[in-house]
Amino acid sequence: MNLKLLVWRQVNGSDAGRLVPYDAEDISPDMSFLEMLDVVNENLIRRGEDPIAFDSDCREGICGMCSLVINGVPHGHEHATTVCQLHMRHFEDGDTITVEPWRAKAFPPHKDLMVDRSAFDRIIAAGGYVSVNVGGAPEANSIPIPRDAAEAAMDSAACIGCGACVAACKNASAVLFVGAKISHLALLPQGHPERRRRVAAMVAQMDAEGFGSCSNEGECEAVCPKEISMANIACLRREFVRALWRR
Repeated sequence: MNLKLLVWRQVNGSDAGRLVPYDAEDISPDMSFLEMLDVVNENLIRRGEDPIAFDSDCREGICGMCSLVINGVPHGHEHATTVCQLHMRHFEDGDTITVEPWRAKAFPPHKDLMVDRSAFDRIIAAGGYVSVNVGGAPEANSIPIPRDAAEAAMDSAACIGCGACVAACKNASAVLFVGAKISHLALLPQGHPERRRRVAAMVAQMDAEGFGSCSNEGECEAVCPKEISMANIACLRREFVRALWRR
């Protein structure tokens, strides 16, 4: 396959940035999108040019590092797929593909397609954990948990924190991410002792980071590679109101 790319290049956060055209030639349809960028970078390095900077790690769809907006859609047009699992067979020979970074005030640009997503880390540090005594692992069935609650908690815990929900939202809201983290702990008895303090702290940190408000339009759920449901947003709101009521 031969493709035309329009890639966002930006030296650093103070640079205006621009879309730069590149040719991606002799691309295998079985390559992932990131492998295609690797080929483009190898050619740039061979010509003595600066390679395109982008985030990646596991390349198995589980780490949440890849973060590209492809033709205007975070992670591209394939449903429930991360960029590292998006294969070039889903494109046509001769296509022109636009590649841009996440864009949000809370995700300032580093370089090219890389942005700073440490705001998510600070939200988790504010309360996205349970405090337990260290020691040997407890017996698995010592705390009975209803099957429905366990499965719902696992669904929420599938969030990989990639930030696609923020990139897709016109308000750059992070409530789907925060809702997933609140839900998976609130649904389990181990998370109950700190639930009120947790939701208040995480929502306060989310607001402090500059994320926008939620207007319930669903773009976040539509682009989530792990199919995190908007039901997590409803859970976040219930937990937050409960925390305010019991202060």
